[in-house]
Amino acid sequence: MAETPGGIEVLLPADEVAAKVKDLAARLAPVLPDDTVAITLLLGGLWFAADLTRALADLGRPVAFDALWLSSYGDARTSTGLCAVHAGLQRPIGGRHALIIDDVFDSGASLAQAVGSIRNAGARAVTTAVFARKPWPSPRELAPDHVAWEAPARFLVGYGMDAAGEWRGLPYVGVLGEATR
Repeated sequence: MAETPGGIEVLLPADEVAAKVKDLAARLAPVLPDDTVAITLLLGGLWFAADLTRALADLGRPVAFDALWLSSYGDARTSTGLCAVHAGLQRPIGGRHALIIDDVFDSGASLAQAVGSIRNAGARAVTTAVFARKPWPSPRELAPDHVAWEAPARFLVGYGMDAAGEWRGLPYVGVLGEATR
């Protein structure tokens, strides 16, 4: 594994990130209905959602787009266990298919909150996709429907994942510090 000038150990280089996104798009394209709305979980899911929706469009499956701003980490390296909603959807989702997109599935709090919110808003069906799924020591409320990459139990940065707001814009996934839950 290479190390960056910032001391971040590169775990998944940018070309492998792109390959995993394209692979997931190829798996999703045949199963998404025409009325799908991709809903990214801000802030971290933005990078993955942009790449995934472009890859889906390249495969002839363009989707509408919206966002839901949630947070369960703040500036900490562990989840607070609570999920704050900072901004809801901009358009009605009632009767449509929702594809919820997030960067990392860790504690599962954000994804569970999003699925509940989208179902309560009247979505006909909800599918979830995450870029990275980290192992967890206990059962989570739900599991993502689609995962691009099985990640280690490390503190990940880059490709939307951050440490107190820093490192999100890196085109690769790196590790920062010791293993965390």
